[in-house]
Amino acid sequence: MSSDELAAVFNAGAAEFTWLTPQIWGPAGQALTFQLRLRPGDAVLDVCCGAGASALPAAAAVGPDGLVHAVDLADDLLEEGRLLASDRALQNIDFVHADATEWEPPSTVPEAGYDALASSYGVFFLPHMDETVNRLVNLVRPGGKVGVTSWRRGALEDYAGAYFDAVGRHVPGFDVGARDKRDDPLEKLNTAGALSAWLTGFGTSAVEINELSNWLPATPELAWGLVLGSVLRGTLAGLAPGTVEAIRLEFLELLTERDIETLDLGTLVATAVVDR
Repeated sequence: MSSDELAAVFNAGAAEFTWLTPQIWGPAGQALTFQLRLRPGDAVLDVCCGAGASALPAAAAVGPDGLVHAVDLADDLLEEGRLLASDRALQNIDFVHADATEWEPPSTVPEAGYDALASSYGVFFLPHMDETVNRLVNLVRPGGKVGVTSWRRGALEDYAGAYFDAVGRHVPGFDVGARDKRDDPLEKLNTAGALSAWLTGFGTSAVEINELSNWLPATPELAWGLVLGSVLRGTLAGLAPGTVEAIRLEFLELLTERDIETLDLGTLVATAVVDR
């Protein structure tokens, strides 16, 4: 999926994405901010920021003398972030529609670079992930921090399996097994060992990885809301409303048949110190 297609998916699901924040995106963003140990006055770059699940707590952490640049391609999510920042009277955060692969720090950033780079559930969406992240890490000063959150291996596996099976029964030619796991960026991020090795490959050290355990009841509202408020929504693009409704009903029925009563949202929260 191209960057423009991803932006369109998340723009279409902005309402559901925002509705999910207190239960899913928010806890991970707060955990990442805490683990980065941000200090008053720090300059932070948050990429694939969405509606600010990690950028907003970062803005609170760095205080009025700090700054946060929150970058994303989904305009509607950025607007949600701006509204939340306004509601909280946070004046030290800018939500910017920009391509993270081309981002250059403005003059408000110290010459040495950002004090921290953050991305919550976002780096695996970046084109040419390793190359792009390497470039972004280079925008952080030596001794600064980089932090990411990513799904832990096995998280949402049963849930996603049921959803893709439902889609496959109603969309001719749909083949969820077509993607080679070797080309899946999540394979570099979904275990503590793989994630640690990935981060140190960018010239970092002192890697810290903690697991955020998050189990939520698989209610019909939450189960379908997560489809509409995440990248899964992309599988529904262009389908007739009747087909979408058939997929929804089939999916919820499969959750019941397979006794999937809870959603495993296990997340790895990783930070590291930039050495170079």
